[in-house]
Amino acid sequence: MPEFQFIRYEVERGRARIELNRPDKRNALSHALLTELDQALWEADNDNLVHAVVLKGAGKGFCAGYDLTPQATPTSAGTNTTSYRQAAFSNFDDDAWRLEHGQRLRMTLFDMHKPVIAQLHGFCLAGGTDLALLCDMVIAAEDTRIGFPAVRDLGSPPNHLWLYHIGPQWTKRLLLTGDTITGSEAATLGLVMKALPLDQVAGEVEQLLDRLALIDTALLSANKRIVNLGLELMGARTLQRLAAENDARGHLAPSAQEFLRQARDGGLVSALRARDAKFGDGRAKVQGAELRDENGCLR
Repeated sequence: MPEFQFIRYEVERGRARIELNRPDKRNALSHALLTELDQALWEADNDNLVHAVVLKGAGKGFCAGYDLTPQATPTSAGTNTTSYRQAAFSNFDDDAWRLEHGQRLRMTLFDMHKPVIAQLHGFCLAGGTDLALLCDMVIAAEDTRIGFPAVRDLGSPPNHLWLYHIGPQWTKRLLLTGDTITGSEAATLGLVMKALPLDQVAGEVEQLLDRLALIDTALLSANKRIVNLGLELMGARTLQRLAAENDARGHLAPSAQEFLRQARDGGLVSALRARDAKFGDGRAKVQGAELRDENGCLR
């Protein structure tokens, strides 16, 4: 088994636990982290002692999204560039290639034979939702903040299972604004399977893993695969391929180029704050009227 730098991996009592482990970066998804995650998932899938996997995040939240800071990533020619997503915006084909490469690493969650449970707390934003929604079941803390704020100026989700979970109207409501919802609201919509108080989430996940450990892995595989084949017959796999290409198209928008300029000149944190300040608390409300104060915050 390879040694991991950006995730934690352990196997115990019929389950593999995988933890995103960049808490100082809010578990931002670098190419290196996604590569390690891909390796760990296939390791778990190949391990006869593992019946199911739990995917969670270290520190204050699950994952804040993609790492937009320059970093080494392979190209089709086998050399390295200094970008995962950011510098690739200037060339559509190169950008699409990189996005598709990252998508193949994430799609392991969907393609592997054994079930994966996403355990969410704190925040699950942007690329974090790309991971969570590819998992077979999602259990979240009630106050988890879930959404894709990057659609406000950077592009579109490069994985796209929102439509299959919550239908076209709520998908558009959340992905046309980048507003976030709570774990409780996500459970109401069906974006996550269940939302619980934070102190109950780990126990709920573990008892479900206990039950999955009682089932023959061949049957787990058969029953996961038929559901995912159903999604494929509804176009889910084709939509994932199109999602990466569509995100590359979104990167050509003037707002995306302006965001990169601001991030380059004033720093990434400053660019993010400038983008999100206009949206107040950045929240949507699932039930009831959205009454806001003068700052755009829900009352």
